[in-house]
Amino acid sequence: GAMRSRAEVDATLQTAKLNPAELLPAVHCLSFGPQAGAGDCCLLQLEPGLCAELEAGRSLVIRGEKDEQAVLCSKDKTYDMKIADTSNMLLFIPGCKTPEQLNADQGSCNIIHSQIAGFSNNYWELRRCRPKLKKLRKLLMEDPYEGPDSQKDQTLAFSKYTTEDLLSLIQASEEEILHQLQVIDACKIEGYWRILEFDYEMKLLNHVTQLIDSESWSLNKVPLRTCLEELGSLEPTEMIEHILLSYGRKYIDDAGEVYFEMCEDKICRAIAQMLLQNAVKFNLSEFQEVWQQSVPEGMTTRLDQLKGLALVDKSSRPETIFLLKVEDLPEDNQERFNSLFSIREKWTEVDITPYIQDLCAEKQTVGALLTKYTRSSMQNGVKVYNSRRPIS
Repeated sequence: GAMRSRAEVDATLQTAKLNPAELLPAVHCLSFGPQAGAGDCCLLQLEPGLCAELEAGRSLVIRGEKDEQAVLCSKDKTYDMKIADTSNMLLFIPGCKTPEQLNADQGSCNIIHSQIAGFSNNYWELRRCRPKLKKLRKLLMEDPYEGPDSQKDQTLAFSKYTTEDLLSLIQASEEEILHQLQVIDACKIEGYWRILEFDYEMKLLNHVTQLIDSESWSLNKVPLRTCLEELGSLEPTEMIEHILLSYGRKYIDDAGEVYFEMCEDKICRAIAQMLLQNAVKFNLSEFQEVWQQSVPEGMTTRLDQLKGLALVDKSSRPETIFLLKVEDLPEDNQERFNSLFSIREKWTEVDITPYIQDLCAEKQTVGALLTKYTRSSMQNGVKVYNSRRPIS
């Protein structure tokens, strides 16, 4: 439209019953630019920390496939993206001056003609969320590594994932993905991330524990060089080193020699898994006896080594134990509780904690999760938790 004059502005103010004396003299006359439309621009609300990352030249990435809810990732954190609607329309005006800027700049002409470049009545809001990492293990388990002689690896048909592939498929930040790869003991073979097939992993672990036994080494001082020399004819040296890294803590002594302190709990846990996966459930006392006999000399088995791996049923006679791996349960909170309550109707806090601990967001406690998703009651003087909703 035509440019407004000061007289027209004053007449409009009078009609609106506004006193010009209470307003700054500058007036913005707005008109829509030729390209102005909704949907050309998206607004994203950022906390100061994320803003600083962008200003420092780092990038934020939106991740997700067509069937997933988009998340936004920085280098080390993951955020859910939700659309927040606004009751007022938000207008984008390039070079628009705020009252503070106009006040400082008294001499400026007091009618400013501004063009609206775009508008929106919503913006993206970010909420810090747990990285969605279940899929990482699932992808790598499509083709676990069965060793150098595996027929499957000779053919080129197996699913292969590089770090780049995982960054485009997993809804988590780069640091969270790399950390999770360590947690699940993945290793890089010829540039691709792989998980060792469980039997092959146990074969490697067995080589190492037998060598420790035959050399009478202390479990907290296993020399890397000798392991590679002795076992190198049986398996690739990268695999021997990987199994030591998975089941031990690497350190260097004063003479510069590399040693490993073996992790007793993790070795006992792996051997328990090997025994338990061969049956639906085991008589608990028989299992404990066989388990202690199966672990390397000098190691002590304890049921608390099996948190998140196996569950004891104290209500059956005799008591039994069965495999229940936390990594096989759903990632979504409500689905996780549904599946736990379909396995067992009532849980004690001690039993359920290892199966929900990983659901706790920042600063959230297991207690808070139980309050939200379960009902508690007393049973024989013990507090137990059951589902808030009927389980189908």
